[in-house]
Amino acid sequence: MSCYSLLSAGFIQEYQGWFHTKICSFIPNYVSGTKHIGAISSDDKEIIDLTNINPKIFSSFFSMADEAARANEGLDAVIESKLEAANGKLKTYAIDQIVLKIPLVPPEVWAGGVTYLRSRQAREVETSLKGLYNYVYDARRPEVFFKTTGLRCVGPEEDVGIRSDSKWSVPEPELTVVFGKDCEVLGYTIGNDMSARDIEGENPLYLPQAKVFRNCCALGPVISTRKEIPDPRNLQIDMKIVREGKIMFHGSVSTSQMKRTIEELVSFLKSNNTIPPCSVFMTGTGIVPPDDFTLIDKDVIEIEIEGIGKLRNTARVLS
Repeated sequence: MSCYSLLSAGFIQEYQGWFHTKICSFIPNYVSGTKHIGAISSDDKEIIDLTNINPKIFSSFFSMADEAARANEGLDAVIESKLEAANGKLKTYAIDQIVLKIPLVPPEVWAGGVTYLRSRQAREVETSLKGLYNYVYDARRPEVFFKTTGLRCVGPEEDVGIRSDSKWSVPEPELTVVFGKDCEVLGYTIGNDMSARDIEGENPLYLPQAKVFRNCCALGPVISTRKEIPDPRNLQIDMKIVREGKIMFHGSVSTSQMKRTIEELVSFLKSNNTIPPCSVFMTGTGIVPPDDFTLIDKDVIEIEIEGIGKLRNTARVLS
């Protein structure tokens, strides 16, 4: 059920702090399949329907990013200016009356590897080529690789894939950067880089098969703008893996433990390269389950990052 909130014309000034500049894609009700763009209220209980305010600018995250580039503004400024123009008349939905979808379907997903010490240690265990990942961790040039396309990405509460030819698969929770034009950072979301550790460890040349497959990447639940996360260098990341109601694994890390800065990683990504607007970059994982753990069918993965929210997916063995 939706409602209209009649607020004063000075909405931004009078109600400053009433909403997050956390952007989501949602279906307004269980009948209509039309996706809308929204902003989350500060108590996380309501969705402000931005599409209802301006269907042209807020038809998708891509159209929002285009408007931000045209106006030379951040996403938060675009939202605030259009809320002012709405003269306080807003359409809102209770959070439990909508279905959150993937916040954007990126043209490209890139990733950085071995950016945390824990990741280096895990890669050394899974491969017989000792020293290879130690070298990457300390080298001038980071590992930057192409993860996938939007075709293989899923959103909140959707299934992520476990390769049927893998016996050792894990999720990798990662702070994920969302790009505008020329790799300008528009915001951040949560990424789950599903990985087959046994295939990756067998031979470094098998990395694409370990990383790229159906439903190999989850993104969401929202995109937090740079106003929400002005400094991503000290964010708490938590991951739980739940099996039949029992927590099988729980790990935490801070982005302060990253070996490299996001600026450094992005500089190597875009060097001599063309990255389409609204692509995303996964910055690596510092949480790795024990070496004797592997995902199985119907495991539930919950990833929470400070300032963004919680991304929840169920793992399914692919056929």
